[in-house]
Amino acid sequence: MKAHEVRVNSDRPWEIAFAPVFNVTVPFLDRHLNEGRSDFVVARWRDRDLRLDELARNVNRTANLLKRLGVKPGERVMLLLRDHPSFYYAFLGACRAGIVPIPVNYFLRAADYAYMLKDSQAKVVFVCKESMAEIEGALKAGDHAVTHRITSDEPSAGWKNLDELTASEPDSCPPAETTAETDCFWLYSSGSTGSPKASVHQHKDMVFTSQLYGIGIVKIKPGDVMFSPAKLFFAYGLGNSLSFPLWIGATTTMLEERPTPESALDALTRFKPSVYFGIPTLYAGQIAALERGHKADLSSLRFCVTGGEILPTPLLNKWRELTGLDIYDSIGSSEVLHFYTSNRPDAFRAGTAGQIVPGYEARVLNEAGEEVGAGEVGQLWIRGESTAKYYWNKPEKTAESMRDGWFGTGDMVSCDADGYFTFCGRGNDMLKVGGIWVSPSEMESALVSHPMVLEAAVIGAADDNGLIKPKAFVVPRNGKACGDAEAAELTNYLKTKLAPFKYPRWIRFVDELPKTASGKIQRFRLRDIP
Repeated sequence: MKAHEVRVNSDRPWEIAFAPVFNVTVPFLDRHLNEGRSDFVVARWRDRDLRLDELARNVNRTANLLKRLGVKPGERVMLLLRDHPSFYYAFLGACRAGIVPIPVNYFLRAADYAYMLKDSQAKVVFVCKESMAEIEGALKAGDHAVTHRITSDEPSAGWKNLDELTASEPDSCPPAETTAETDCFWLYSSGSTGSPKASVHQHKDMVFTSQLYGIGIVKIKPGDVMFSPAKLFFAYGLGNSLSFPLWIGATTTMLEERPTPESALDALTRFKPSVYFGIPTLYAGQIAALERGHKADLSSLRFCVTGGEILPTPLLNKWRELTGLDIYDSIGSSEVLHFYTSNRPDAFRAGTAGQIVPGYEARVLNEAGEEVGAGEVGQLWIRGESTAKYYWNKPEKTAESMRDGWFGTGDMVSCDADGYFTFCGRGNDMLKVGGIWVSPSEMESALVSHPMVLEAAVIGAADDNGLIKPKAFVVPRNGKACGDAEAAELTNYLKTKLAPFKYPRWIRFVDELPKTASGKIQRFRLRDIP
């Protein structure tokens, strides 16, 4: 095989061979240029398009810049960048040079950035204006290795502008002679269960997710238009808006700002994508907006995706009623980089996260490490070629979660006799009530089926005897004021929908639920709310 070549077995597409020398930017960029597709639009915003040839030039310039700044292969650079062309340039430019980019949430606080800078020892920080004040605070705290500070916006004291820095750099750069197994990029976990961990991914990983899920499940084709409000700085958005379009030759449409239900509906109307990558929270908000009369044209859509949290069946049914479309629920993680279970048009079961994505393997194990029977609850373990090598600086957590090629997801699931997985919650979210395991997601789904409820989250809380019982946090629909009478109504409603012991002993009405940037509910933060 020639250097950087990739071969996909057409009969068994999960069998992918890589040349001994392989850098992922070659199939993502050079391949399209060499095959005469330099003008295809990789990403589209309201006010501009990013074509492949423009992307390739700026990736090469950024790679040359990093090398000129003295950053060596294997060293890290941190990206606090909006969904903007600069993200593509910095991420892929680092990969091109064999340097490891670390995209992180640009809405965090100084303490979060100080932890990541110390943990990663990143040499360069790329920053957008939204995170400037917080990253400045982190840098002042010291205990980091940052030698160069680059902004995608107007330069300021101590910061230089990326476009100005790269303007004089050559627009060609030979790819670093990495391999498919060379460290390519890191992703810090979103923080739904506490302190973030950095998953170390290899050059091959984005190819596998693009092939197995993007093509294998969603059937994305060259020329397709996709829309993903999910941000590029976490795994879901990185796959939808960077890996998939560059591997397949499709176009992604972008919202640079934080999406709202209304702005996402407007983007679907304007850009007319065929594939929509949403999350349950956003679907719930869009349903509420449509019911309030917000106008949207969704006729271009053929495939709606969700993941990150369980999709309550009442939400699915309401979306179907309003749009005539299914939502294909899935399970994925930063560690495996994208979805490894999924519903699809030819294998769909409402209320489940679908079957295993071909190319991955799954086991459901009990606490003794034994496989459970059909319908029984256990922890989901996954094996596949896109799984991270290890957690950076976390040898104990690596040994606990990554064994012989298998990754323990921490998700509690059941799998029925037909191979459909039902998500029951994170391992530390499952509740034992009266000696019986209870899934928070089951109660949450039942709560959301009530017309009063927009969103709900259930955790365990101690009663007066110190026994753990379910406690629900409920966001009322349309900002309705709720009190004891509404709480009693919901309690009685759940008693008619579920087994008698599966109801919350307390219901707390809140304006919103704490969430990560990817839309996952941060249940550990709910435990601090009285």
